[in-house]
This record gives sequence, structure tokens and C-alpha cells, in this order.
Amino acid sequence: MARERLPGRGCCALRRCLLAAALLLGLRLCAELQRAGPQPPALSPPPGQAPRPPGSHLQPAPGQLRGASRRQVTYVRSGRRAPAGGSRSGTPEPGCCALRGRPRLKGPRWQIDLQPWAGPARSLDEEALRFLRYISTIQIECDHMSTDSLATDSSPTKKPWPVCLDDRFGLVHQIRNKQCRLYSLGLGSDDTHFEVGMASNGCEVHRFDPSVKSAHVLESERLWFHRLSIDWRDPHPAVAAQKPYGNTRKLGAILNEFGHHKIDVLKADLESAEWKVLENLILEDVLEQIGQLIFEIHLHWPGFEVSGSDSSVVRFWYSLLKELELQDFRLFHSYKDLSKPQLFLKKDIFNASSCYTLGWVNTRWK
Repeated sequence: MARERLPGRGCCALRRCLLAAALLLGLRLCAELQRAGPQPPALSPPPGQAPRPPGSHLQPAPGQLRGASRRQVTYVRSGRRAPAGGSRSGTPEPGCCALRGRPRLKGPRWQIDLQPWAGPARSLDEEALRFLRYISTIQIECDHMSTDSLATDSSPTKKPWPVCLDDRFGLVHQIRNKQCRLYSLGLGSDDTHFEVGMASNGCEVHRFDPSVKSAHVLESERLWFHRLSIDWRDPHPAVAAQKPYGNTRKLGAILNEFGHHKIDVLKADLESAEWKVLENLILEDVLEQIGQLIFEIHLHWPGFEVSGSDSSVVRFWYSLLKELELQDFRLFHSYKDLSKPQLFLKKDIFNASSCYTLGWVNTRWK
């Protein structure tokens, strides 16, 4: 009698074969994954862009290991050596040179640099002697000065307002070519012989005086009068909003408003406001637009918004004039007005006058 097959024995053998095959397949897949390494997840295409067609990706080059990532490195030659230790900042370094025709922007200045004290005692005598010696010492000789504006006496109606007419400074050429421009800053003075003379010689003259009756008056062919006062401060925002056409401006604002880039001569008789106006011209870099300065300075009191001890006031005055020298201005004229009280900060000392007329020329002026 034939031997009977146990029920279910063939099914068990088939199951064992399938499990063994699945185990071998799993082991092979694990080995392949270990060889290939981790792969980045596939990026989905951005909205609106069609998915990349199959086969458009780069195929690995022959001989390249399967699954190995391939990097492309591009070397750029630079003309600048890297600093020692490398750059730690994330921002790129600026170029070595500025673009031609585009000047570097200067940072704002909020105050002038005070000169060292004249002596260890920091006294008024030390500061006054240094200051008076400085304004009385001519720094550059001017062979040709305008003689029609020089007073032959001490008459208060005519003050000496000389300009340097040497060929090396260019003013005489500007006058001959009728391209000279003069700004005159005043406070109610009736003495305009200097302005009239310069206008008749061919200069375009603008006189700024708050006492002028009309906003702008063309007195003659080349002589303008403007009802404007030169200040060293910006007008208060509330006042500026109520009076957008007020009669107080800084000189830099007037230059921009009038479209003038250069002033051949700047004359100022501001009755003790000259110190703060001069400080503003220095701090806002307006001096480089001026060829010659003719200022009447007043020494009988500190001046508007100039405070401190007497010695510190004189030190401030001296520092302002040294700033002119640092910007290549040289003193070519000094006139001591003997018709004014002989007072220096309300003191009768050093035989000093309370009023001097000083003239500087910009030696870099073209």
C-alpha cells in the first residue's frame, strides 16, 4: 500500500523558499544602499515650471564610482592677496581704489579740532599774544592787490576790502573774462563801494542783507541785492513749515538754491556773527568752493553763541583760523582799524583793536 503524504507539507517547503528568497533580496538591497551612500531627497519643481523630463539629468562619466557625488570647483584669480588669518567678515572687501570722477564722500564733522593751549598756564595773556601775533603776520605776499578799495585814511565810511590779483590765483583772469562771482554778507551797512566797484569791473555780485526792502533787487547790470541773512544754523522745522521762503539761510543752502558751485570772493561783515558762520563753512566743507575770503572780525566780545572763559574763547578763535590754514588758505592782508575802540574782550590790553579786516587766498584755487 502506498505511503500517504502528510497534508500541508508541500506548502511549508514553498513558504521556506519564499522567505529565503526575500531575505537574500533584502540583504542585497542593504548592501547596495550602503555602497551608494545617502542620497538627497528629490526636489519638486517650483510652481508653474514643468517637471524635468526623464533622461535629462547628467549621466556619470565612465570610470566614476557609482553613487559618488561629483563637485565642480572654479578657481578665480584675484589681484589682491588675502590678509593673514583670512577674512572673518561675511561682506566682500571694497576695491583698492575709488572710481575716477566720483569723489569720496567725507564724513560729517560736528566740531572743529581745537589747537593745543598756547602755554602751560592756559591764561588769557598767552592765548591773546599768540592770536594777535597770528593775525598780524602775513603768510603769503600778494604783488598785485586792488587799490581802489583800499582806504587812505581811517574814515569809517570806507573800509579796506582788498582782493589779490596775482596771476597765479586766477581771479584777475576771471574778472577779464567776465566770469567772476562775488558774495557779500552784511547786516544793514550802507557802505557798498566795494560791491559797486567789483560789479563795474566785470564781477557778478550778490549782496545778502536782511535790511533790503525787496526779496531780490537788480541794482545794476551785474549787482544783485537779496533780502537774506546768512546763518550758521538750519531754521527750526516749525518756522520753516510756516515760512518756507524765510529770509535766513546757511551759505551752503544758498549756493545749492542759486545753482552756484564756486565763489571767487566771499566778503563778510557780520558784526560778531562771523565766528559761527566761519565755523559752519569749515564743518560743511564749503571753503573748497571759495577762492578768497575777506572777513571783518570783531574782538570786543566773544561773539554770538561763543561761550567759555576768555582764554578758551581766544583759543577757539585761533583754532578756526588754523583750520583755514589746514585747507590751504593763506593770509595775504591784515588791517587794524584804529577808528574802533581799542578793546580785546572788553579789556584794554596789548594795544589791540576791537576790529580787524583779514584777507585769505585759497592757494589751490583754479
